[in-house]
Amino acid sequence: MEIQFKNGLVPVIVQEKRTREVLMLAYASAEALDLTLTTGYAHYYSRSRQKLWKKGEESGHVQRVCRVLVDCDADTILYEVEQTGAACHTGHASCFYRTVEGEEIAGMVFDPEKVYANKGE
Repeated sequence: MEIQFKNGLVPVIVQEKRTREVLMLAYASAEALDLTLTTGYAHYYSRSRQKLWKKGEESGHVQRVCRVLVDCDADTILYEVEQTGAACHTGHASCFYRTVEGEEIAGMVFDPEKVYANKGE
């Protein structure tokens, strides 16, 4: 099946395999998808940083990819993962930790100031 990349990217929904909780949405380039399939660990393309990245490369909170699914139009991918630590850089288990009104419905798993302290020095 040929994945339909738009502007070189495809959206990737990430779901915890055991709980089925949606953890995050990211984007993958063809290279990121290939690295994911080759290594078994989630790789993405950062639109803001304009570069390839491996989930957990700074935090250690990696995603072991158990299965990669594609939707009916082949324009969205789903990674079923075993998440180490938390998926969200804010310290929450999932990026979907608050309502549209701003109410936080899930607590933090780690302190991002400690995890990301001294990174990039």
